[in-house]
Amino acid sequence: MRVRFASAVAIVVALTVAARAPRAQAPKRLALVGGMLLTGYEVPPVHHAAVVIEGNKIVQAGPASEVKVPSDATVVDTSGRTMLPGLIEAHGHLIALGHGNYETWFPWITAHGGEAMLMRVMETAARQLLFAGVTTTVDLGAPLQPILTIRSRINRGEVVGTRVLASGPWISRGASGAMQVGFGGVNITTPQEAAQQTEKLAAAGVDHIKAHAGLTFDDYKAIVEAAHKQGIRVHAHVYAEQDVRHALEAGVDVLQHVGSAGTAPPYSPELIRDIVNAGRPVVVTAAHRAWVYPDTAAFPERLQDPEMKKLFPPEIFAEVQDSLKNWPALGYFQRTDREMLYRERGVKQFIESGAVMGMGTDSGTPMNFHSEALWREIKVHVDMGMTPQRAIAAATRVNAQIIGKGRELGTIEPGKLADIIVVKGNPLFDIVALSNVEVVVKDGTVLKGGSTADAKPRTSSGSGK
Repeated sequence: MRVRFASAVAIVVALTVAARAPRAQAPKRLALVGGMLLTGYEVPPVHHAAVVIEGNKIVQAGPASEVKVPSDATVVDTSGRTMLPGLIEAHGHLIALGHGNYETWFPWITAHGGEAMLMRVMETAARQLLFAGVTTTVDLGAPLQPILTIRSRINRGEVVGTRVLASGPWISRGASGAMQVGFGGVNITTPQEAAQQTEKLAAAGVDHIKAHAGLTFDDYKAIVEAAHKQGIRVHAHVYAEQDVRHALEAGVDVLQHVGSAGTAPPYSPELIRDIVNAGRPVVVTAAHRAWVYPDTAAFPERLQDPEMKKLFPPEIFAEVQDSLKNWPALGYFQRTDREMLYRERGVKQFIESGAVMGMGTDSGTPMNFHSEALWREIKVHVDMGMTPQRAIAAATRVNAQIIGKGRELGTIEPGKLADIIVVKGNPLFDIVALSNVEVVVKDGTVLKGGSTADAKPRTSSGSGK
């Protein structure tokens, strides 16, 4: 009898616990319905389209007449606008916000809270990038622990911002000055030391390695071999032809800055041919001096853009503005006349050769604000002859591939992570439409726009018109 009673009590307790235990929730569903869809592939757009998201994955995408929108989905009306994959920034710096002078920027951070202020700076940058439609950013230079911390905080949802893939400190030889110190650069003196530093960064958990200035062929080779053993890709900061050649032949995965700084005339046909034949991706970062400088001269009011100001903490905005009071005289722009002389040839040599081209900006550098850097870079490429669709693909699908995330990011199709933006207008007609981002979905969550009048629970099933 006691046994039966005990068993009965156990059953009651088990049922009570089960009743109190949290039940597994069905994944949330979201549908973007009505707008033109650019998938990230260089194919005709899908008009009057719909995209259905379950959890953080895309489960359907196509004409709204063919897509079945679940009855419990929250629907965002995208009619009259364009849907496309979240943009990917292939070269950003979260520790900089467009300030004009590194020699005063980093001491200002130290004097105004140190690590706490640096975290605020990175939070600001991450939010600016996200709200500009950049759902993923490759950060190529920052002190190790701060950049890994902000990456983790964003991944945990503590900070609303772009997804961060971090290199931490870059590896260089003989570099010095405020930029080297502020960005946490590490100098090496031998290839063996280069390999050791690469292994150290890999063990710390970086997503990729940045090989910076002054490196020899043997340095590049040692870095590449050490990184590839850990399954990590290497990005090289290269300008002069010999440095590009060394990085290419050493097996560096992505050639950053190539052709953008006026350090040499356009590269030799032989080097261009070898880059193209190797299928080695290039990221020109063309706009950050050679176009930003004359564009600002033509319209200096851009520096006080009220929409940009909203995305800055007041004291940080004031410091950035103070640094730009006499921006034409900044040391960062002292070679811009030479860069402007070669700027068109520097970009066209890759577009016309058919090279694999990603899209990155060096965002955060002087006057190169996170909130607009990528659309400006894309516009430069279009102005230099790249089709709008190819330029958008470079900033989405191609960028995803060259950073090793092609299976997860870069296109809108079933199975991919739900990173989608909605812009006002048609970027295939006017690429500057990318500057007007109205809705941002990252990892299946609406983080900008689409949360009030445009987003509503669906009350009936159907094709979603």
